[in-house]
Amino acid sequence: MEKQSHFSVKKAEDSSGFLLWQVTTLWQREIKKALESLELSHSAFVILASLLWFDEQQIEPTQTTIINHTKLDKMTVSKSLKTLVSQGLVSRFENELDTRAKTIILTDRGKIIAIQAVQIVEDVDRVFFSKLSDDERIVLNELFVKLT
Repeated sequence: MEKQSHFSVKKAEDSSGFLLWQVTTLWQREIKKALESLELSHSAFVILASLLWFDEQQIEPTQTTIINHTKLDKMTVSKSLKTLVSQGLVSRFENELDTRAKTIILTDRGKIIAIQAVQIVEDVDRVFFSKLSDDERIVLNELFVKLT
């Protein structure tokens, strides 16, 4: 008598969700280790990098803009912003178009840290994804975009 499985896959490697979890865990571990020198959490980095991106793209960032761009949850963004403000890396100002919203910008120090952090994370990404060919990375990114 064959024992019935509670899983829809025969091998763990056949589970897209489990594989994504494993890859994400390995990648996040490398990012966390790399950002320790700047005393930044991964979420704080993503927010700083997004603010730097918005600055370069001439987009006025608010907390909602950050949430929509990063896909971080509202509470994580709120807590991270409070920490970044207390560290002197970002400032909040009343938004000129919507008085309920706050415009969030990098301070001069925040911009320096953001630039350093982007370089560090891009180096980690380069090494982490170096197992893939350029064509495979393009396909991977296309698949990720399809899932967002």
